[in-house]
Amino acid sequence: MATIPSHASRHLFITRPWLRQIRCNSSLAFSSQDPLQTHSDDDDFTADTKKTNNNNSKSFFPKKNQVLELECESLAFKGKGVCKAADSGFVLLCGNALPGERFIGRVSRKKGTYAEVTKLKTISPHWDFVDAPCEYASYCGGCKTQNLSYQAQLRAKEQQVRELVIHVGKFSDKNPDFSSVMKSIVPCDIQFHYRNKMEFSFGSQKWLPKELLHEKLEGNESYALGLHASGYFDKILNVDKCLLQSEPANKILATVQDHWKDPELGLSPYNVHSHAGFLKHLVLRTGRDMKTGLPELMVNFVTSSYKPELLKPLVEKISAIPEVVSIMNNVNTSIGNTSVGEEEYTLYGKSTITESLRGLTFQISANSFFQTNTHQAEVLYKLIEDCAGLSGDGSEIVLDLFCGTGTIGLTLAKKAKHVYGYEVVAQAVADAHRNAKLNGISNATFIQGDLNKIGENFGKDFPKPDIVISDPNRPGMHMKLIKFLLKLKAPRIVYVSCNPATCARDLDYLCHGVVEQNIKGCYKLKSIQPVDMFPHTPHIECVCLLELS
Repeated sequence: MATIPSHASRHLFITRPWLRQIRCNSSLAFSSQDPLQTHSDDDDFTADTKKTNNNNSKSFFPKKNQVLELECESLAFKGKGVCKAADSGFVLLCGNALPGERFIGRVSRKKGTYAEVTKLKTISPHWDFVDAPCEYASYCGGCKTQNLSYQAQLRAKEQQVRELVIHVGKFSDKNPDFSSVMKSIVPCDIQFHYRNKMEFSFGSQKWLPKELLHEKLEGNESYALGLHASGYFDKILNVDKCLLQSEPANKILATVQDHWKDPELGLSPYNVHSHAGFLKHLVLRTGRDMKTGLPELMVNFVTSSYKPELLKPLVEKISAIPEVVSIMNNVNTSIGNTSVGEEEYTLYGKSTITESLRGLTFQISANSFFQTNTHQAEVLYKLIEDCAGLSGDGSEIVLDLFCGTGTIGLTLAKKAKHVYGYEVVAQAVADAHRNAKLNGISNATFIQGDLNKIGENFGKDFPKPDIVISDPNRPGMHMKLIKFLLKLKAPRIVYVSCNPATCARDLDYLCHGVVEQNIKGCYKLKSIQPVDMFPHTPHIECVCLLELS
């Protein structure tokens, strides 16, 4: 992942302290790792509980370990609950609090402009409470809002984007055009079983809730296959079924769970402390057979070494499941915890599965990037196509930045004169070329290059584009690229973002410029469309259209 550019630390006066933090400490705001445990902690607390709404001090600033009674007002970035101290308005963030919930919390970290709180006990539940259908919802960090009604989730996400656009992007909601620019969030019709890829981890330390910590686990009883417990890199919450993945994928997970701990197989989970053990990850991917329309699945075992004889019993069990068409083995000998191996072997079937998107067929390998919600990706890509506004006469040039495996650019190619895609990952570029050939597309060129390190010669390898598509990862665009786009002055930019905070920042730079660096903006924001790609999670996608002023 690219480093956060230094321009992200520009200080601005922002009315909400947690929003100011986006400018002052981007590395915290956009980190994918949450260092705090987000499930409820039932530790006894003896300190006096302070009700913030009874505090008469005009300068209330909580101290570390102070116990407070709080009420969550809204959700902020990464799905954390926003609470405020009365009178002073000091902001406290709690990782598993939801709007309307009253709870007792302990201050765990002080950050200057805000503090972080660990929830100890719920006093009264939040608004729009629903029973979470997943038995792991209270402990797993994946679905943080599963017990919040879906309509309430949508409202919270839409409000979050709106506030970031106003306070970070500096687009005034008093402007008469704002209501037409800020669109209502597009919901996801399928709220469960929507993920086509899930990555589970093997571990030697099973995570247990506090009420079960007294139980002594012996031998392989401490082994686990599942998801990392929130806040822990070395403890695994054992999962037998995940409601986000397909039913055939759950069938595979159950089969592995039934057999992998059998002592006769001689399999051991990888230990992140001692770096001993064999099994690291189980990655399940769901695609579709293009002839029958039925699901086809890939199983990828990530191991610390290549020992196919150890995996053979599991391969025989899994390959008996009709939907399984591919079993792969990625070998990762490093001490890191990545699921991408240095070597890859096919243990059963073929090395790729297929999926369809916007009428095109894509081959997906074990390590290919592909939109993880195929159903909602159709909706997202239709929005991108509409924003691009290609005339269809084959006269326009499209520049596809951060193109990945070429999915966006290839869906636009049928209406364009030529598509030029740039991507830093070599394997993704190779996949893009392969997908272009598979679909008979000859008017697309994909180039490997780091868009965070572009030089003065960038842009000389392609004609001036009519439309720029930019789909950066969470840190957003580097200032070098923003300067290039402002100099390029393409008539339209479609900015696709998976992080509304960095999106709002980059929209500010493209439209309003950067005064400190004497950079003038030259674009007008025409629309920003939030899209819910991942129900029950804090993640939000946005499609933004900018036109040259």
